[in-house]
Amino acid sequence: MRTGNAPRAMATWRNLAVGALRLGGVKNIAAGLRRNARDARRPLALLGLT
Repeated sequence: MRTGNAPRAMATWRNLAVGALRLGGVKNIAAGLRRNARDARRPLALLGLT
């Protein structure tokens, strides 16, 4: 994860997650990331995929 394009790819995924949380109205991003990490269905619901 520390060489090649992996750091840039991981930063891109994190930025997408933060952007989705902001669009979803989450005020505390750290808490939103932790909340979504606990249940795999929450990020999908946030994106409207369920």
